[in-house]
Amino acid sequence: MAPHSKKQHTKKSKDSGGDKPKIDKSSKKIFKPKKREQNNAVAAAKTEALTLQLEDEVPDFPRGGEFSVKRRSDYDEFGSEDRSRKPKKKKGKNASGKSGEAADDWGSLSGDGITGKLPRRVNRITLKNITPGMKLWGVVAEVNEKDLVVSLPGGLRGLVHASDALDPIFDDGIKVGEIFLSGLFCVGQLVSCIVLKLDDDKKEKGSRKIWLSLRLSLLHKNYNLDVFQEGMVLAAYVKSIEDHGYILHFGLASFMGFLPKDSSAEGFGGEVKLGKLLHGIVRSIDKIRKVVYLSSDPNTMSKCVTKDLKGLSIDLLVPGMMVNARVKSILENGVMLSFLTYFTGTVDLFHLQNIYPGTNWKDMYSESQKVVSRILFIDPSSRAVGLTLNPHLVQNSPPPFHVEIGDIYDKSKVVRVDKGSGLLLEVPSIPEPTPVFVSISDIAEEEIQKLEKRYKEGNHVRVRILGLRYLEGIATGVLKASAIDEAVFTHSDVKPGMVVKAKILSVDSFGAIVQIPGGVKALCPLRHMSELEISKPGKKFKGGAELVFRVLGCKSKRVTVTHKKTLVKSKLGIISSYTDATDSLITHGWITKIEVHGCYVRFYNGVQGFAPRSELGIEPGADPVTVYNVGQVVKCRVVSSIPASRRINLSFIIKPTRVTEDDMVTLGSLVSGVVDRVTSTAVVVYVNASGFSRGTISIEHLADHHGQAILMNSLLKPGYNFDQLLVIDVKGNNLILSAKSSLIKHAQQIPADINQIHPNSVVHGYICNLIASGCFVRFLGHLTGFAPRNKAADDQKTNILEAYYIGQSVRSNISNISSETGRVTLSLKQTACSSTDASFIQNYFLMDEKISKLQNFGAGASDLKWDEGFKIGSVAKGKVEDVKDVGLVISFRKYNDVFGFITNYQLAGASLEAGSVVEALVLDVAKTERLVDLSLKPEFINKSKESSITHINKKKRRREASKDLVLHQTVNAVVEVVKENYLVVSIPESDHTIGYASVSDYNTQRFPHKPYLNGQSVIATVMALPSPETSGRLLLLLNDANETSSSKRTKKKSSYKVGTLVEAEITDIKRLELKVKFGFGLHGRIHITEVHNENVLENPLSSYKIGQTVSARIVAKPNETDGNRKLSQWELSVRPEMVTGFSDIGDVVPENLEFKVGQRVAGYVYKVESEWVWLTISRNVRAQLYILDSAIEPRELEDFQNRYHVGQPVSGHVLSMNMEKKLLRLVLCPFSTLPSRTSEEPQNNVVDKDFAAYIHEGDILGGRISKILPGVGGLLVQVGPHTYGKVHFTELTDKWVPDPLSEYRDGQFVKCVVLEISYTVKGTIHVDLSLQSSNVMLSQDSGDVHSILNSNGKCVEKIEDLHPDMIVKGYIKNVTPKGCFISLSRKIDARILLSNLSDEYVKEPEKEFPIGKLVIGRVISVEPLSNRVEVTLKTSTVANAPKSEIIDFSKFHVGGVISGRIKRVESFGLFIAIDNTDMVGLCHVSEISDDHIENIESSYGTGERVNAKILKVDEERHRISLGMKSSYMSDKTLLQILSEEGSDEPVEDVEDEINQFPILTQAEQRVDIPPLNVALDDFDQFDANNANSQSEKHANEEDTTNEKHKRHEKKKAKEERSCTLYREKQIRAAEERLLEEDVPRTADEFEKLIRSSPNSSFIWIKYMDFMVSMADVEKARSIAERALRTINIREENEKLNIWKAYFNLENKYGNPKEEAVMKVFQRALQYNDPKKVYLALLGMYERTEQHSLADELLNKMTKKFKHSCKVWLRRIQSLLKQKQDGIQPLIDRASLSLPRHKHIKFFSQTAILEFKVGVPDRGRSLFENILREYPKRTDLWSVYLDQEIQLKDEDMIRALFERAVSLSLPPKKMKFLFKKYLDYEKSQGDEERIEYVKRKAIEYVESTMA
Repeated sequence: MAPHSKKQHTKKSKDSGGDKPKIDKSSKKIFKPKKREQNNAVAAAKTEALTLQLEDEVPDFPRGGEFSVKRRSDYDEFGSEDRSRKPKKKKGKNASGKSGEAADDWGSLSGDGITGKLPRRVNRITLKNITPGMKLWGVVAEVNEKDLVVSLPGGLRGLVHASDALDPIFDDGIKVGEIFLSGLFCVGQLVSCIVLKLDDDKKEKGSRKIWLSLRLSLLHKNYNLDVFQEGMVLAAYVKSIEDHGYILHFGLASFMGFLPKDSSAEGFGGEVKLGKLLHGIVRSIDKIRKVVYLSSDPNTMSKCVTKDLKGLSIDLLVPGMMVNARVKSILENGVMLSFLTYFTGTVDLFHLQNIYPGTNWKDMYSESQKVVSRILFIDPSSRAVGLTLNPHLVQNSPPPFHVEIGDIYDKSKVVRVDKGSGLLLEVPSIPEPTPVFVSISDIAEEEIQKLEKRYKEGNHVRVRILGLRYLEGIATGVLKASAIDEAVFTHSDVKPGMVVKAKILSVDSFGAIVQIPGGVKALCPLRHMSELEISKPGKKFKGGAELVFRVLGCKSKRVTVTHKKTLVKSKLGIISSYTDATDSLITHGWITKIEVHGCYVRFYNGVQGFAPRSELGIEPGADPVTVYNVGQVVKCRVVSSIPASRRINLSFIIKPTRVTEDDMVTLGSLVSGVVDRVTSTAVVVYVNASGFSRGTISIEHLADHHGQAILMNSLLKPGYNFDQLLVIDVKGNNLILSAKSSLIKHAQQIPADINQIHPNSVVHGYICNLIASGCFVRFLGHLTGFAPRNKAADDQKTNILEAYYIGQSVRSNISNISSETGRVTLSLKQTACSSTDASFIQNYFLMDEKISKLQNFGAGASDLKWDEGFKIGSVAKGKVEDVKDVGLVISFRKYNDVFGFITNYQLAGASLEAGSVVEALVLDVAKTERLVDLSLKPEFINKSKESSITHINKKKRRREASKDLVLHQTVNAVVEVVKENYLVVSIPESDHTIGYASVSDYNTQRFPHKPYLNGQSVIATVMALPSPETSGRLLLLLNDANETSSSKRTKKKSSYKVGTLVEAEITDIKRLELKVKFGFGLHGRIHITEVHNENVLENPLSSYKIGQTVSARIVAKPNETDGNRKLSQWELSVRPEMVTGFSDIGDVVPENLEFKVGQRVAGYVYKVESEWVWLTISRNVRAQLYILDSAIEPRELEDFQNRYHVGQPVSGHVLSMNMEKKLLRLVLCPFSTLPSRTSEEPQNNVVDKDFAAYIHEGDILGGRISKILPGVGGLLVQVGPHTYGKVHFTELTDKWVPDPLSEYRDGQFVKCVVLEISYTVKGTIHVDLSLQSSNVMLSQDSGDVHSILNSNGKCVEKIEDLHPDMIVKGYIKNVTPKGCFISLSRKIDARILLSNLSDEYVKEPEKEFPIGKLVIGRVISVEPLSNRVEVTLKTSTVANAPKSEIIDFSKFHVGGVISGRIKRVESFGLFIAIDNTDMVGLCHVSEISDDHIENIESSYGTGERVNAKILKVDEERHRISLGMKSSYMSDKTLLQILSEEGSDEPVEDVEDEINQFPILTQAEQRVDIPPLNVALDDFDQFDANNANSQSEKHANEEDTTNEKHKRHEKKKAKEERSCTLYREKQIRAAEERLLEEDVPRTADEFEKLIRSSPNSSFIWIKYMDFMVSMADVEKARSIAERALRTINIREENEKLNIWKAYFNLENKYGNPKEEAVMKVFQRALQYNDPKKVYLALLGMYERTEQHSLADELLNKMTKKFKHSCKVWLRRIQSLLKQKQDGIQPLIDRASLSLPRHKHIKFFSQTAILEFKVGVPDRGRSLFENILREYPKRTDLWSVYLDQEIQLKDEDMIRALFERAVSLSLPPKKMKFLFKKYLDYEKSQGDEERIEYVKRKAIEYVESTMA
């Protein structure tokens, strides 16, 4: 308790007598209704139960009968966390006597705590006494989308709305939602909160929901700067993130805070975001700027105690505040403490220091005892304060939990028995025991009278965990047998499809709440309460009734069930996930949504499928809503499923119709169909065809004319029958159809494959797409042709996008077919594609009749035949209805809705008024418009009258007329009526017969029509005589329809075409062409290459003069498509074969370069540049010659520009071709077209490929010095435009000279010979050159490079040519303190030890032997295998003697015993220097002792004397093997000591050891990896690769020769990669050997080693490791930085190794290590391949078992490298190894992200992982999905079988083999499967099964042969 203020405290001290009534008043005030006091029979017990019953992990629907809290639809149970039933009321004195105890629970500790009666019991929070304004300490239990769930003291739970979790200090910086809350709060976080309000639930008694707030503005309400003191711990929000720190907000606007970033940021608990709640320690206060400076250190904060401040009131106390306290008194159920001088508080039994307080817990505390505690809650109204002594909470961390709800523990120890309350148990959980409290109501089924007699301390009981209480670290349990044995105890026990009995609790408008035995509540939605929809569910479902239900799903602790009888009693399999939906599975589901195009069906666990309309089993045109109902249970069949896309296709037709292949509909076939429904874009029809039930007709495909198609679509109704429809495409089970008459009529001629297309043929099709550059024309299926812009219309200015429309019927002329690319080029020009018949207008009239019938559908029979009264050519009688400006409107008495029209032209001068009766001739009938065109012209009327005189005469005239007109006759016609789409004409010469001609064609429907006038004469051709097919009309084709408008200039030009021979006059003579004119002012040119034959002449134009007339043939027209007419001109040729002979050249100039690599061509120079000469080979082809390809002599290269002039003829050989630019690159020298490298060599670089095509070893080249390399690097010589070669230092001159570089300078031209051409791993070319004149001369005499090398006496190219005592010369290459290296030749270097540099002492080797100095020496030793040569410069003969002469092996014999000293101790053995010799022997670790030695270093030391037995002497390899086992020393040989005298000099050079014992290299490679060493491949390779490769090897036995060749190439490439890896290992071993030859012991020695090998990551990492061992981490970091700067940028892998070592270094010594590693990681991303860097960091995390960081990194990698199969597999492997869930969603994400070609690899590898470390059933499901799509992949079958064989389930394996051998595969694949099956049965040893497999194989062979 605490006073309000200091004044108040003083006043109360003076008058203690008035204090007690205030205490009583305040204490009673908390129990506002007096009715509660009257229930004194159960007051004490009830209060006790409310406070002690604990639960923090309440399920969605709580257990028990009468519940303290009723669940809302959104949240779990809040308020009291009591699961148990309330105890029954007691009567009698005991009840009334305990009412005082209940009153002591709260409020009796008011006042200053000095005077007045002390309470007997501690104050605890319950649902009764909690009030708004209370401040509580809690733990975040759940982070939901819109709120937080906080576990409070006393077993309560509260809700924090998202808006109350943070003060509104941000404008739009933070968005409220799930991401917002999850980013700022985490489960287990301790928070201080304040009670806002309590919601009472009227429906259920005792149910209250506690609403909390975390706003600091409420918690810090009375804070100001004067209150703050240094060392105080404060909470604050992150308001903004700055460069150096964070600006904080305390909830008050009067001041702010600042937290530097360098202040131990690891205490923030993750990434710092805006709005995050942080805690910090006050370091300083700037009252002027009103800024509080904080620091964040978890260790310091957990120990910061609040100081005793003057004027500190209860309003300033905050939950979680740490205080020093003293024990004031010990109460019945806790301890009273005093703290901060003025305040008192209580600690209940569950917050004591001992988490298992027994009955003697009071003995642990004494009055005035000092303790450290934290404030648990504060009630400002009653001034009650609760404290906690829990050791975890005192350390500012929540207590850990090691149990889960539902766990059962058999041997739980009773620690304490609380009379009338319950039991405190100690549960043997792992790794630590957990306290569990069991309420008295949860102990037994029956009521227990005396608990203390039934249970004693130390008893063991069986308990089941009922709930968790996060804040106190205690769990609640139950001892009832019914609860322990219950199958469904928590939500995790509920599985979809489970049939359960449940009790109905309540029925509402949304459904029924039921309770499953075990206490889990579930919801039965209204639609699932019955098969049919019920209006009053309360009548059928009575509360308390028990019914049978089936679980539909369990998600987020919400269980839903169904009572539909069909689902409950269904025996069919269920679908609870998308992977369960296997093809042909029949199951039950219920309809959730009905639409026009199908039904949505729901299954268990929220899985949903779709049944399209065609699979509903309804009649065409029927509405699905009339057949099915929402909520109806249906039996359906799975047609197909795609788990990755979460899609299931269903069918209500359980038995699908089977169709044979002969009955299947194919492309181009004709079918009939009935309209099912009409949409805005298409018409859906039921097709009367086998195998298909549905088809689609797009609007454009309803008719050839666009207007008619739109009108047809508006009139179509379900049930309309299409007699003929063309199948133009098949998409799944749906046919794409067309009703276009043009396509149906020519169905047999429309191609479906490119092989059916022939050039220059005209084919019908339709436009499927339009782009600015052309039109795409589709035929059948996906066969498409392209009409480029210049071939889409005759007029090049036509806008294609406006001239055509998608879906338009067109006639296309096939221009070109490319068999290589499969491209078809078309022409849509009307001149090439015009119609040759009248089908276009004929289709128009036929479609007009169909539309007319649709319009009159449902009308009377007489109305349908109205057109019979208006025959064309007959006379119709009518009345003038109206007089218009353009003519007369006529009405007919018999047909009210039919009108006639007479144009002014057809009146023939007659004047009629309205109402006049007329008789006119019928010219045309528009049936859709119900309009008749009439004529009053005398020639028509007289013709009609004459025909009516006698019937005979009429017949005679008709015969005469018919004789006049025959098919394809050309006639002159007169335009009578101009309609929108056609003309009505009359033919005067045929008795004014009426005909019809279209004004447009298929391709010109949208082109501007030529204007026609009435009375205009036209020429037409008769195409169809009147017949029923033509609707009784005479159809004509206008002859001028094919003509296009053209200018006079075009007509003049059209007389000249390519191939025409003309007489041309020369107007000008240029260097490379003749300008000519011909014809009517036409100009052209004759190119220099068109003057002569192929032979190149010096000056072919010299024989021509200006004004001369020549005969020339046109070879190309002007190109005006680019819009530049002035520059375009005619191309002519005067070559004799062109002028004399005539050939059809064609309109198009061939664009392909008809040249081959290596072909000799000639041309003329037209431009000379500094490094290039440009030639013209022909009119369209150019060539270029590079300076270095023009000569090999340096003086000729220097005079390059003077050697060539414009017009000069030059011949050369084609090196490469640029098809796009029509450009050749030439070289002067002939060369072989076969490249010098093999097919296995990399060919990445095109430039290098061109170079290697004509340059071979031994060739002489002209070059230019590009760079003089420093030291003995030699020269870099340019030999091509982008190709460079290197000249070694020893290849500069013929003789050994002191300074060979003095003769050369940059830019100098040189003559060089190619010594060697090699290729790097990356595919780049490396060329070794020589400038020695002797090599050049030898190359001219002999083309073999080996003869050059062998003949050269200066250098020794092969190490085999060296022998001891041979005198050699060389240049100093490198100098070290141990000696130097010299270059003997291009490939051989030799070493000179310091002792062999001179006979005299060499003080400074660097000065006496500078780099580049020429020296003469003698060979000491040669090792061809290791490529080592040792040379001495000494002149004495002793030093020159080889080692074999110095060492005498005769004194060493097997079995002898030697003595010596240990020279070096390694993990693999001991090096022993033998006394009196220069020899060092090796005693392997297995020969040291008879017993196993764990640590050699601890047993033996350097310098220790030992005896050993000689086991083996190898004189040839200079090796001695020793043994020190005691068993070797037991015989007489133990006394033998070598007495031979030798040199007393110690063996100083470690090189001697290595030379004598090369086995050391192998042994040293087996030593442990140093701490900073780097694994070259971090990714775990599982057996899948081997399995796949083996399977593919067997499965591809039947491949063709081409495939075998590919496999051979792959095998060679694999061998090359293996060789590369082997070379890398050799290099690495050599580096290790070099390092071990003289192990560096100081930093200086490492520096010298680095200078010799600056690009070796191995040495750099060893150096870093050495510094770490010296405890100098900063130096190790600086070495890493140096390594990254020093290593060549091309050595990417070496640099990556340094980065990996850097990661390991920071991970071990960084502070903080995560931040340090991330900084290095971010830098590494900038310099290396990001994917490799990510994988390197991931490997480090996995090796160090930092799984959380590895998971976070993998999440980033799957987003950044979502197309990488390797990354996704690493993610899946990580989840499987950690036994985590979420594999399937990850597989779904990966399948959507990965490219299609990686799916097989990904799914197969994932399945193998599942078999090895995951769930085999999931692996089977993956394999089944893959094999469903690729059933003939025997490699997949093989891998699948191998995985099953490893699981050893014989039934499963044999069933899978039976499926595999039942496939229909080629014989060789079947042979592989049968062989594998037979091998398996042989391994099992079952003879019957072996014979069964053999019989099955024989049956297969016999069936195949039959």
